[in-house]
Amino acid sequence: MVRLTIDTIPVEVPEHTTILDAAASVGIKIPTLCYLKDINQIGSCRVCLVEIEGLPQLVASCNNYVEEGMVVHTNSPKVREARRENVEFLLSRHNTTCTSCVRNGNCTLQSLTRDLGITELPFEPKLMRWKWPKDYPLQRDNNKCVNCLRCIQVCSKIQEVDIWDLVNRSSHTAVNVGGARRIENSECALCGQCITHCPVGALSERDDTARVFDALADPDVITIAQVAPAVRSSWGEAFGVSPDVATEGRLATALKRMGFDYVFDTDFAADLTIMEEASELLDRMQHPEHGPLPMFTSCCPGWVRYLKGHYPELTANLSTSKSPHQMFGAVVKSFFAERLCVDPRKMFVVSVMPCLAKKAECEEPNQADACEAPDVDCVITVRELDRMVSEEHLDIAMLPESEFDKPISEATGAAVIFGATGGVMEAALRTAYHTVTGEAPKPDMFSDVRGMKGWKEATFNMAGTPLHVAVASGLGNTHHLLEALESGEVHYDFIEIMACPGGCAGGGGQPIHDGEERAESRGEVLWGLDRKADLRNSYENPSIQALYSEYLEEPLSERAEHLLHTDHFGWDMPLAPDVKAFSKPQSKVLQ
Repeated sequence: MVRLTIDTIPVEVPEHTTILDAAASVGIKIPTLCYLKDINQIGSCRVCLVEIEGLPQLVASCNNYVEEGMVVHTNSPKVREARRENVEFLLSRHNTTCTSCVRNGNCTLQSLTRDLGITELPFEPKLMRWKWPKDYPLQRDNNKCVNCLRCIQVCSKIQEVDIWDLVNRSSHTAVNVGGARRIENSECALCGQCITHCPVGALSERDDTARVFDALADPDVITIAQVAPAVRSSWGEAFGVSPDVATEGRLATALKRMGFDYVFDTDFAADLTIMEEASELLDRMQHPEHGPLPMFTSCCPGWVRYLKGHYPELTANLSTSKSPHQMFGAVVKSFFAERLCVDPRKMFVVSVMPCLAKKAECEEPNQADACEAPDVDCVITVRELDRMVSEEHLDIAMLPESEFDKPISEATGAAVIFGATGGVMEAALRTAYHTVTGEAPKPDMFSDVRGMKGWKEATFNMAGTPLHVAVASGLGNTHHLLEALESGEVHYDFIEIMACPGGCAGGGGQPIHDGEERAESRGEVLWGLDRKADLRNSYENPSIQALYSEYLEEPLSERAEHLLHTDHFGWDMPLAPDVKAFSKPQSKVLQ
């Protein structure tokens, strides 16, 4: 243990504790900007400076360790002056149009400026001039970048994709796409983790709210909203409202107040996904010629982009099942359009998702099977949803509860857990077990796949046949799993991958809380809803049973294959080899 004094308070902490953490242990908050614990502790912003008696220079508290007898001043006149000047300099390189910024009211630099009492800018502004494709799902504004390097570190250390880097030299140094590439020609998975870890408004999603408002205002358009499982755990956060108040019932009401003609629950399509994906898994196990093992889940488009960009030789191992919201769009523009006796091309389907990659997914050429138009017309993130709620001046707590529209909204607990890491795997195993044994699975018999561990594995007995499964969340963990898989170190039959740590609960389209990870707490909300659900298994969903009876016939039927499945060989990632070059037999090396 090390004993020191911080702002006259005696402190005792273990050795190798940073000054920042030591101060926090006794309730002293030192401001930070670039700091992310265990990810970005480089002291580049110089905001966390402190004064140490006996040293002539100030030091960064985030990456300097305590020493015996040290006397630290965290807010002395010298510290305040230096901190203020450093932030003023940052502001001179920052486009301070805060009132029109997507992060207005939720910006660390804005909060620092307020806390330091900065009301005038003494330095002449000097902004970067970078071009960026306005139609790309991920947007970067280097006029707002503070060179904190968080995006570089998160993309490198957590996701191991290495899209971002420092480019140019001297005063022209800036963060941009590395390797002399353009973002649209990079291997970016669009996981959005760089956005959720950016302390300012330099990174954001493409804003599609205007498109949605335009559709809502058009009397000739039938507007349909669908809400992803993970959205119900987080959409109230921007307003300081807990999930037990910001419920899916109030969200349905909010979307109806905006003017949507129909509001559905994507959970229905999650149950539908399980019926198709579980059937596909069992089919591959019984008929290896129908597809190689292990079979990968295909619900996460960020993961699909990553695999096609980095491991295109494994494309055949992906389940051909579409992601739930794309399945839903196909069902809406076929089955539901026929029931309404309307032209599906007059429908405008909006997916409310905790995800950035789904903005690109709905634009893929092989996601237009119902009516030769996109199955899903527009995807908005939870952040965009919250901005729309604000524009409508809706008070969440005062909204009445209402149900999602019928007949394609009824869902089970298995669908809700799609938003948490391990949820897709457990949901699929519940249905696969019932299909194989004819028995209902015991509650929580597949709970070994739950939890926030980045790479989990388990083996389950399926009527005498061992089924080896693995679950990974975060692309860094995915990279290590795939490397072990290709080298033969591990063997699995079924693998769930989510691009974002913690799954959709930690998605790149979720509300931002700087320096705080909420994937686990949001996931607990979803597991809690599953435990309380009257029906917990996808095959028990009466609306799913009716859809098959009335329209789809059975899982993997010809119509189901046409509407609910996709050809992953139908498009390529930039810079990746032509995916069609990898035939299915080549992927069987993993069996």
